[in-house]
Amino acid sequence: MKTAVSTFDNGLDIQPADMVTGFTYGDGYFGPTVEHRKLDAIRPSLRQPDCEGPEIVYSIAMDVGKNHHLPLLKEMHLLYGAVTYAAGQLGEEPIRSQGHIHKKSAYANGWSTPEVYEIWQGEAVIYMQETAKDQPGRCFAVHAKAGEVVIVPPSWAHATISADPSTPLTFGAWCDRDYGFDYEDVRAHHGLSYFPLVDAENKGLKWVANPHYEPSNLIIKKSPRNYTEFGIDPSKSIYQQFEEQPDRFEFVPRPDLYAEKWVNFEP
Repeated sequence: MKTAVSTFDNGLDIQPADMVTGFTYGDGYFGPTVEHRKLDAIRPSLRQPDCEGPEIVYSIAMDVGKNHHLPLLKEMHLLYGAVTYAAGQLGEEPIRSQGHIHKKSAYANGWSTPEVYEIWQGEAVIYMQETAKDQPGRCFAVHAKAGEVVIVPPSWAHATISADPSTPLTFGAWCDRDYGFDYEDVRAHHGLSYFPLVDAENKGLKWVANPHYEPSNLIIKKSPRNYTEFGIDPSKSIYQQFEEQPDRFEFVPRPDLYAEKWVNFEP
């Protein structure tokens, strides 16, 4: 398969390759052998669990970066991950992750931790809802293009969705180093509160409510906002911003120190 080229300068010599390899790393960079998320693993979160689609839905490289940054990343409890999606569909849905909530972290004094997404290639919708209980609270679907950033706050259930089935989606994200995923409530409700469906006629996505939740309103945002409260600079990649000012992303492993910023948070 031909190697895909990022459409955004992510500040790293890390590029998406084929789905088996996942990523290629330049000299002076570290990165793991990728983990593969296969279709059978995410079926419980889909509207059509018995659908057809690519066997490898996405490939994940958790903990990538420049070699000389690794000691600082460990000290800060911060981790950068990279994910690349296959092109295509999962039945009537686009390629997507299974919904989850970030587990509570002892380092964050028992808080669930946030995530900072940055799209490298393709287009995405970051879907998120306040809870995965019967009443999901506020629900958002945030469309993001290459170079745009979306923050998912602590404790929210969320999923990353490819907005264009014809183009592989690739993105990076800042996470807590002690990352983990809680799927229990999402799977108990057979997915998140809304399912994205490919609208071939209008070349976009349409949304269908999941009947296993109480009624809620979905807020669709055509682009992310600027996260000025965290000092995020939309003109630079989030890795470059870490290089310039590492403490800028302290809120990822330590959301408890920024409690007031999460009140009535809107992506």
